[in-house]
Amino acid sequence: MHMAVVASALRTLPAVVADRVKVVFVTTDPKRDNPRFLRTWLDHFDKHIIGLTGDETAIQAAQTAANVPIANGDPSYEHSAFALAYTKDNLAHVIYPSGIKQTDWIHDLPLLVKSSWAH
Repeated sequence: MHMAVVASALRTLPAVVADRVKVVFVTTDPKRDNPRFLRTWLDHFDKHIIGLTGDETAIQAAQTAANVPIANGDPSYEHSAFALAYTKDNLAHVIYPSGIKQTDWIHDLPLLVKSSWAH
């Protein structure tokens, strides 16, 4: 699960890096993930993770804009099996597949923070 792994990696990184990383989770299930529920769930991983929700139209528009496949409305909703790493230029330069390890995040996040993309 990306949330647990990235949250753990951020706790391991020096503050100079971790403080520059913002983790944003966008729900694909706005009917169940109301703001209070989403905040409670994200707080299990890290209180600094930002949770975004909205109506179905807004969520689908966000998924389309990010080139993320739109959830099919199945009641067993699963969030994307990958994570996108955006930098300050607002582009997703890296796509992390499901199963990425904490050591990968620990290696990559400092590089992304320092990259010329982040300026």
